[in-house]
Amino acid sequence: MAELPATELTDLAHANGRFTISTLISTEDSSKPHYGQPDAATCEATHPSHLTHSSTFYMRTFGYNTVDVVPTYEHYANTKVAGETNKVRPTLADLHSFLKSDNSRLHNPVYEPQRSNGLSDETTEEDGGEVGEKPPGEPIRFGWVKGVMIRCMLNIWGVILYLRLPWITAQAGIALTWLIIFMSVTVTSITGLSISAISTNGKVKSGGTYFLISRSLGPELGGSIGLIFAFANAVAVAMHTVGFAETVRDLLQEHNSPIVDPTNDIRIIGVITVTVLLGISLAGMEWEAKAQVLFFIVIMISFVNYVVGTVIPASEEKQAKGFFSYRADIFAQNFVPNWRGPDGTFFGLFSIFFPSATGILAGANISGDLKDPAIAIPKGTLMAIFWTTISYLAISATIGACVVRDASGSLNDSIPVGSPGCEGLACDYGWNFTDCAQKQSCHYGLSNYYQSMSMVSGFAPLITAGIFGATLSSALACLVSAPKVFQCLCKDQLYPLIGFFGKGYGKNDEPIRGYMLTYIIAVGFVLIAELNTIAPIISNFFLCSYALINFSCFHASITNSPGWRPSFRYYSKWAALFGAVISVVIMFLLTWWAALIAIGIIVFLLGYVLYKKPEVNWGSSVQAGSYNLALNYSVGLNEVNEHIKNYRPQCLVLTGPPNFRPALVDFVGTFTKNLSLMICGNVLIGPCKQKMSECRLTSNGHTKWLTKRKIKAFYTDVVADDLRSGVKTLMQASGLGKMKPNILVIGYKKNWQTAHPRTVEEYTGILHDAFDFKYGICLMRMKEGLNVSRMMQAHINPVFDPAEDRKENGANGVVPTVTGTLDPDALTAEQQASTIFQTEQGKKTIDIYWLFDDGGLTLLIPFLLSRKKRWGKCRTRVFVGGQIHRMDEERKAIVSLLSKFRLGFHEVHVLPDINQKPRPEHIKRFDDLIAPFRLNDGFKDEAVVNEMRRDCPWKISDEELNKNKVKSLRQVRLNEILLDYSRDAALIVITLPIGRKGRCPSSLYMAWLETLSQDLRPPVILTRGNQENVLTFYCQ
Repeated sequence: MAELPATELTDLAHANGRFTISTLISTEDSSKPHYGQPDAATCEATHPSHLTHSSTFYMRTFGYNTVDVVPTYEHYANTKVAGETNKVRPTLADLHSFLKSDNSRLHNPVYEPQRSNGLSDETTEEDGGEVGEKPPGEPIRFGWVKGVMIRCMLNIWGVILYLRLPWITAQAGIALTWLIIFMSVTVTSITGLSISAISTNGKVKSGGTYFLISRSLGPELGGSIGLIFAFANAVAVAMHTVGFAETVRDLLQEHNSPIVDPTNDIRIIGVITVTVLLGISLAGMEWEAKAQVLFFIVIMISFVNYVVGTVIPASEEKQAKGFFSYRADIFAQNFVPNWRGPDGTFFGLFSIFFPSATGILAGANISGDLKDPAIAIPKGTLMAIFWTTISYLAISATIGACVVRDASGSLNDSIPVGSPGCEGLACDYGWNFTDCAQKQSCHYGLSNYYQSMSMVSGFAPLITAGIFGATLSSALACLVSAPKVFQCLCKDQLYPLIGFFGKGYGKNDEPIRGYMLTYIIAVGFVLIAELNTIAPIISNFFLCSYALINFSCFHASITNSPGWRPSFRYYSKWAALFGAVISVVIMFLLTWWAALIAIGIIVFLLGYVLYKKPEVNWGSSVQAGSYNLALNYSVGLNEVNEHIKNYRPQCLVLTGPPNFRPALVDFVGTFTKNLSLMICGNVLIGPCKQKMSECRLTSNGHTKWLTKRKIKAFYTDVVADDLRSGVKTLMQASGLGKMKPNILVIGYKKNWQTAHPRTVEEYTGILHDAFDFKYGICLMRMKEGLNVSRMMQAHINPVFDPAEDRKENGANGVVPTVTGTLDPDALTAEQQASTIFQTEQGKKTIDIYWLFDDGGLTLLIPFLLSRKKRWGKCRTRVFVGGQIHRMDEERKAIVSLLSKFRLGFHEVHVLPDINQKPRPEHIKRFDDLIAPFRLNDGFKDEAVVNEMRRDCPWKISDEELNKNKVKSLRQVRLNEILLDYSRDAALIVITLPIGRKGRCPSSLYMAWLETLSQDLRPPVILTRGNQENVLTFYCQ
C-alpha cells in the first residue's frame, strides 16, 4: 500500500495510539481537497462514535491512512453531478512513484454535465454551455409502464387490428391466423430480447434504435440505419395521419358533409391533424405522455365495448349482417381457411398482417427520457409484445366464433329454420344467405365487411374512436421518435449539413429543430395523399432496423468480448441470428422491389461513412470482431509452414518518429501496402522514467500520422540506454508469431564524417546485428537527405537523429538537440511532406545492379515497386558483372534465369569493365575521404598501435587498408559506372557490400558506402538479402 507522506499526516499524539483517518477524496456534502492535500478531519479514540458504519470517513478509508481509495461509482462514470467536486482515482504514478503535494499534474477525466437528480442528460460541454452552470429545471423522466409499455402497445395496435384482422381470420381461418400471429410475434419477440440484451449492456443515452445499433455495430451501419430510421418515422407520421384522415372523410361522406372533395378532404384533415400533434409534442414530453395515456384509455374502452358486444344477444339487424353471438359450429367452420381473391394466400395475408406486429421500438426511441432505460426498455417492450399478442389472439378467436363468412345484410333473407334449398350455417339460425354466397356478392360477413368489429360491438362509435386512438397515437409516437433519433445522429456528425438539427432546448433537451423538420416531411407526404407506393419501403426500413438489432446482439455475443456483459440474460445469440435472417426474408416476402431499394440505400450510406471514416470510438462489436479475426488468423499462421513462394518482405523500418523521415516511410509503404508487414521503429535514448511518458504521449500521434498518410504500418518504440541495444530489442521483439520482420530498412548516415565516432560504430554495429539475426538489409540514401525534422521544428533524439550537415555540429562532435512540441495532435495536424515516392515517375528507368547473389531480394523489391501505379510505366534494367570475352553467354544465362523467375525483367546489361582500375582523381578522393580515420601505424611501435586501436576501434590500420584495397577500389569503380549508366534513372537498387565483422573498421565501411553512392541524383537503395532464396521457379 502507498501510504501518505509524513508531512501530510496530522499529529498522531492527539490520536492516543489510534490511526488518524483522513479523507482522501471529497465527501458528498463538502468541497474539501482531494488526496495529496492535508485534511484537518480526524477521528480520535476519545470519540469512538466517529468510527462507525455510518461515518463517511469509515466507509471511504476503512480506518487506514493510504493514498489508495476504495471503489466508488464516480471513478467509472463519465458524468458529473452539478455543483459537486470531481472524484478521481489516484494514478499509478501517485501510488508507485513519489507523491507530489499539489494536484496540478493530475488529469481529471472529461465529464459530461449531469442534472442534480443524478440522471445523465445528453447535453455535453460542447453543446450545452459551461460546466457548473445551473440546470434550467428538473427533466421529465418516465418509468417502464408509461414510457415504454403503453407507448409500444399504442404503436403496435393500428387500423389493421380493427379493419383487417377479422378479414384475415375469414381468409386463413382461426388456426392459420394464429400461426400468422405467432410467426410475426416470434420475429418481434426475438428482436425484443435482442433490444433487452443490448440496452442492458451499459448506460443507454438518447437516440433509441440508432444509439443501440451504432454503439454495438459501429458508426458505419449505425449511421445508415439511423438516417433511414428517422426518415421512416417521419413518413410514418404521414401514413398514420392519412389513415386517420381517411376514416374522418368516410364519416363525413356518410353524413353528406364533405369539405371540398375526397382527396382534398384528406389533405386538409391531415395537415390540421399533424399540426395539432406537433403542438402536443412541442408542449413537452409530459403533455405528449398524457396524450398517449388518453389514447390508450380510448383503445381499452373500445376493446371492452367489443367484448361486451360479443356476449350481447344479436339483434335482427346484426343477424342479417352475419353476427349470431358465440356458436361452436361457427367457430368450427371458421377454424379452417377459405382463400378468396388475389391476396388469398398464406404469405399474402402474412405480409398484410405483419406491419401490425411492428412498433416495438417506440419505447426504445425515447431512451433519453426514461428514468432507467436498462430496466424500462426490456420490461416495457416485452410486456407490450405479450399483451398485444394476447389481444390479437383473443380478437381473432372471438370474432371467428361469432360471425359467419358471408351475409347479405338484408332483413328479407330470414327464413324458418329447416327450410329447403338453404345452404350454410346461417340456415340453422333462420337466415338464407345462399344466393349472395354462391354469387360472391355478399356485402357483409367476415370475408366481405371490413367493419365487422364495429358491427359486433355494443356501441359502434367507440370502435371508430378506437381507430382514431390507434392512428393518432402511432402518428404521435413516430413524430416524437424521429427527432429524438435524428438529434443523436446529428450530434455524432457522421453526415454533413445535419449538425444544425442536433441542438436541444429546455430541461429535456428537446430537438425543436428536429420536430420542425419532421413536421415539414410529414406535411409534404400528407399533401401527396397517396402513400401506397412509399408504404412498403417504409415497412422495409423498419425491418432493416430489426435485422440489424438482432445482428448486433448476435455479433456482440459471438465475438466473446469481455465488454459484452448484458444484465438481461434471457437471450440467445443463435435466436438473434435467426431473427436477423428472418427479418431480411420477410422484407422480400412483403415487397421484393422495396427490399432492394431499402438495402441499396443502406449500402450507399454505409459506403459514405466507410469512405469518410469518422473519428469516433464506441467500443463496437465490429472492433471486437476485428480483433478476434486478427488473433485467430495470426495464431493459425503458426501451423502454416513457410515456403519460398509465399515469401513476403516484412520490414522493420528505423524511422525514428515516422514524420521525420517521410521518404523512408513512403518507399517501404509503397511495396508493402496490402502485401506484407511494415513496422516503424523508434528508439528513445535516455532514462526510462523520463522517456516512458514521451512514449505514451506520442505513440498514438505517430500512428495517426501514418493513417493520415495512408501508410498501412505499425508504430513501435522502445526506451534504451543506447541506439544499438534499442535496435537489437526491436529486431528480436517486433512482430507476432510468423508475422515478424525479416528485413531491416535504415536510412544512410549522411553526417558520419562529422558525427561522434562512437555513433558511427553503433550504426555499423546495427548492420552487423541485423545479419546476425538473419535479417536482410535495405539501406536508403537520397541526395537531399532523409531527415526533415529541422524543418518541422520538432523534438528529435540526438543520437538516433543526428544533424546531417557538418555546419550544424559542434566542434566536439556532439549533436545539438532540436526542441519543439510533443503534442500528438500536432503530428496529425501538420502539413504532410511530399516525397518522390508519392509522385508519378513516368517513363524513367529502375536500374538494378545485381552484382552478387543474395537470394534474390535485390530483384524482388524493385519488382514489387514496379507493380504500383506510380512506378508502372518505368522500364526496369538489370546490370550484372561479367567478363568481356563471355558477355553473350553470361547475358543469356541471366535472361534465362530472370524469365524463370517470371519478374518481367527483359533488359539485361553485362558490365565487363567492373574490375577496371578507377580514374586517379577518384582514387585520390577516396584516399582523402579516409585520411582522417587512418592510424598511420606503419612506423609506430606495436604496443602503441594496439592501445590506439583499443581506444579508437574505428581507426583504419595500414594492414586493414591493404587487405581491403581491392574491395575499396571496386566501390570507386562502381560509382563511376553508376554515374555513367544511371545518372537519369528514377531509382537505383544495388547490392549492398558487406564488411566482415572484426576485420573492417566502421569508418572504412562507411567510406565504401559514401563512395559507392555519392554524386547520384536518384534515390539509391543498397540491398542485401540474408543469402537465402526469396525467389523460386518451382511450383512446389
